[in-house]
Amino acid sequence: MPLRHLDIAVGNFFLAEKEGGEEFTDADEEVLMLFASQAATAIANARAHRDERRARADLETLIETSPVGVVVFDGRTGQLLSFNREARRIVDALSMPGTSSEALLELITFRRADGRELALAEFPLTQLLSSGETVRGEEMTLSVPDGRSVTTLVNATPIQTADGAVESVVVTLQDLAPLEELERLRAEFLQIVSHELRTPLISIKGSTATVLGASAAPAAAEMMQFFRIIDDQADRMHGLIGDLLDHGRIVTGTLSVSPEPVDVASVVDQARSDFESGTGTHPLHIDLPDDLPRVFADRVRVVQVLNNLLSNAARCSPVSSPVRVDAARDGVHVTISVTDQGRGVPPDRLPHLFRRYTAPVAGDRHGGPRGAGLGLTICKGLVEAHGGRIWAESDGPGRGTRFTFTLPVAEEANAAAARPAAGGRSPAREGVHGTRILVVDDDPQILRYARDALTEAGYVPVVTGDPDEVADLVRTHKPGLVLLDLLLPGTDGIALMRQIPELTDVPVIFISAYGREETIVRALDAGAADYIVKPFSPSELGARVRAALRRVAGPEPFVLGELAIRYDTRRVSLAGQQVQLTATEYELLRVLSINVGRVLTYESILRQAWSGRRAGTPDPKLVRAVVKRLRHKLGDDAANPAYIRNERGVGYYMPT
Repeated sequence: MPLRHLDIAVGNFFLAEKEGGEEFTDADEEVLMLFASQAATAIANARAHRDERRARADLETLIETSPVGVVVFDGRTGQLLSFNREARRIVDALSMPGTSSEALLELITFRRADGRELALAEFPLTQLLSSGETVRGEEMTLSVPDGRSVTTLVNATPIQTADGAVESVVVTLQDLAPLEELERLRAEFLQIVSHELRTPLISIKGSTATVLGASAAPAAAEMMQFFRIIDDQADRMHGLIGDLLDHGRIVTGTLSVSPEPVDVASVVDQARSDFESGTGTHPLHIDLPDDLPRVFADRVRVVQVLNNLLSNAARCSPVSSPVRVDAARDGVHVTISVTDQGRGVPPDRLPHLFRRYTAPVAGDRHGGPRGAGLGLTICKGLVEAHGGRIWAESDGPGRGTRFTFTLPVAEEANAAAARPAAGGRSPAREGVHGTRILVVDDDPQILRYARDALTEAGYVPVVTGDPDEVADLVRTHKPGLVLLDLLLPGTDGIALMRQIPELTDVPVIFISAYGREETIVRALDAGAADYIVKPFSPSELGARVRAALRRVAGPEPFVLGELAIRYDTRRVSLAGQQVQLTATEYELLRVLSINVGRVLTYESILRQAWSGRRAGTPDPKLVRAVVKRLRHKLGDDAANPAYIRNERGVGYYMPT
């Protein structure tokens, strides 16, 4: 017979036969039904009680482990009913020998944010018990007669019965000491950064003041010495500002890297050269296996990580103490380690080394190579941006420290493609000679810097600081790529892209000092090929330009389902069979394929696929006619196209 409670089956019970073999009567069945009903109710009540106990236990566990103190008072008597672990910790900081928690409450003075001091009887909790009001975000300092105090953020909520009486009051206490410590660290960090920025400024100002204030022109050798001082201090400022910008990108999640297959030995050698040419006087011992595979990483950023770790090791070690760099393959990663024999790190500080403003050892607030306290934080952000991880190991104070980080092994196919052929050109210069790059920036120093970097990389730079000249320069020089400053006099780069139709036909890379995620997203949504945050290195600029040009050139065959396009031979095939296309049909298909996933307007398609047709006179009917013929030859169903899709009223695109 089924056991049911509120039409829900909770079980069954079975009877085989009556004693003596007699048959069950109607009266027996009525008794069984009554029993089944009562048994079902009992089972349902037992289950509800079990569930309630579980929920209560879960809630008590949650409250007990909460990082916020929770205290419950009786609404009628004001007695303390319960408090969790965090509340107990806060009270223990104020506890007095031989005094109970209830008695301690009578001794505590509550000082509000406006300076007023209240006894327990005057505390808003007393009002809560009688009126049922709530307290929200009240900052109070709890102090005892001997001077000890704890600053907390107090919230209080009464729990009322059905008739409106206050049954109990729940008070939460958040200890503000960690927040105050964070504010102290921030203030100290700002003080350190201000000092670090002021030091090179003083040197630069002193050198220039000496030269400008001299009664006679200094000798050439003396002048060169002043220039070296200015150059060195400018590099120091550039490095510190770069660390601050990297830190901001890490915090906001906008830090980007440009990984490619690189040789670990060459990266380590570059870091060694930087270390030895700088202030590094420690002997370096480098141990790298000959069969170490390439890693998929941003060369400049990995060198930056190694420079930070080497500087950190040198700062924490005696002058004659060696620093060791070694690497080994570990599955799909390569581990790289920097080991020193310096002061070491206490075990309890190891988990906190990579936090902001954390010094490597007690008493050393200079966690970064320039004293900003950001070096290890930046290392962690850069390594994690590559998909790796970084950690520190130390046997304790005075026993040295070992920093290890991992980088993913490059795929063999990528590594082979990245190696230049014997006797061939390096990847930095391969296939870029003669490509014009238009640079638009109102900062003359950035124009000069970008021009020199592009010239060194083998490009032909065309520079301007006047946004009104951009349209004429694009039409005259037909650049293969445009570097465009986001903020320009009287306009901005995004508005300029909309005003000049020709800019939609070439890849545009924005360069800007603003690295906010919203700004980058807005620029990329406007059609930018990439976004570079100032300051940038020549190698980063060259790598991003090469990547953008590769995407536009489309040297690799385009494959979408059974459709394949070989750009080098202008051959189009479907399921392995060649498709005969006219020159116009091929050009339209090529334009759509190199912009795969991006909707092209009729005007843009006409301008790119029909050479000589001027912008401003779009003829959508012409584009539709060619698309119709293309779909027919590709066997593409216009109702459900696989290759060429349309955005009604806008244009066409090929799906990714």
